[in-house]
Amino acid sequence: MLPAARLYQLILAGTGAGLAIALLLSGQTRPSGLAIALGLTLLYDGVVLGLGVVDAQRGRSRRVSVARRPLDKLSIGRENPVHLTVTAGNAPALLKLRDDYPANFGRPQAEEPLAFREAIQCEIAPQETREITYTVFPKQRGVYAWGDLYLRQLGPWGLAWHDWRIPQAASVAVYPDLMGLRELSLRLTLQTSGNIRRARRMGMGTEFTELRDYSTGDDLRFVDWKATARKSRLLMRVLEPEQEQTLVILLDRGRLMTAQVAGLARFDWALNAALALALAGLHRGDRVGVGVFDRQMHAWIPPERGAHQLPKLLAQLTPIEPVFQEPDYLNAVTTVAQRQTRRALVVLLTDIIDQTASAELFGAMAQLAPRYLPFCVALRDRRVDDRANHPAEDVQTAYSRAVALDLLAQRQLALAKLKQRGVLILDAPADRISTQLVDRYLQLKARNLL
Repeated sequence: MLPAARLYQLILAGTGAGLAIALLLSGQTRPSGLAIALGLTLLYDGVVLGLGVVDAQRGRSRRVSVARRPLDKLSIGRENPVHLTVTAGNAPALLKLRDDYPANFGRPQAEEPLAFREAIQCEIAPQETREITYTVFPKQRGVYAWGDLYLRQLGPWGLAWHDWRIPQAASVAVYPDLMGLRELSLRLTLQTSGNIRRARRMGMGTEFTELRDYSTGDDLRFVDWKATARKSRLLMRVLEPEQEQTLVILLDRGRLMTAQVAGLARFDWALNAALALALAGLHRGDRVGVGVFDRQMHAWIPPERGAHQLPKLLAQLTPIEPVFQEPDYLNAVTTVAQRQTRRALVVLLTDIIDQTASAELFGAMAQLAPRYLPFCVALRDRRVDDRANHPAEDVQTAYSRAVALDLLAQRQLALAKLKQRGVLILDAPADRISTQLVDRYLQLKARNLL
């Protein structure tokens, strides 16, 4: 039993009335009257407390039932919904509940139920079933222990709370951005039924798929004159982007990737982008492989095509964490050249500071061209951009802005040098890199640059 606000109010009111009567009687020579007033006050308080105990017991007999929907795999850096189902009995109920999720999951969008004064409050009608949803924001991958449900239900008289615990302990795994992958899969499916067909009509691609009749506006360069002569009508060659090409993704897990950017480690943003790019490649029929490196090649998943490749990538890449080591770009590129002899699009996800710090990166990426198509992806911290674009209001902010502007200038020089060496470049904020990287890949496929 836990006293409710109404119980405290009744006790305070009775005690106050008793003290007032006692003060009135204290000036008279009747000590028995004073004793009677105090005795009645104590009796009143005892009766109220007894009613509170009875109210708590009545609340116990009217318990609601609460269950948590089985937890699915959670996505890092996303607002993951958690669903609770509350069912009332034959009486209305006012309750507060707290779900004991891991403390390092951050604050959900709704009130964070870390204490009962901040618990989720729900008022439910008799025989009603209601679903309560709140969100959690995991900031690290891994497997976490999820605790029980803790509830308090107000008694029918509103004097006391009946509290109890519902065993709901479970373990939950936090993966890379699975929600983003599902959204991307839907987007790619819609594009397949729309944009790809439009690309075929425009003659974009290299692989012949079929012949069709000429339509107004078709490019005459794609008329099949031999088939036209045989059928005595204009027939067009339908082309589509080539499939079964090779995409190799190199993921840097070195020192620069340990930095926190927009709430997550830069490595986590890069991992999300790598998986999104892999999904796009597999969806377009390409072979996709991934290598994770620091001083050496830490993990290597050979390029394969097919639906089985993405689960394999998820299983092997999810446990990997960044380390405080300088990456060996040259060793990573050499390993790719030894294990992938055919031409491939090699995408390196890393970060760039300036020409001096990235000298080894320049040499490594230059070795890939022209045998491979090198593509360097730099994950930028938007805080530097914000600081550089923020007007200086005092000397300290002026110095900070000058440093940010210098960092951006050095970064642009380094990226320009890479571009001069035949390397494709993408420099974007870390929390927006996935969408931009997939779009660039689809453009490369449409332009037959692989």
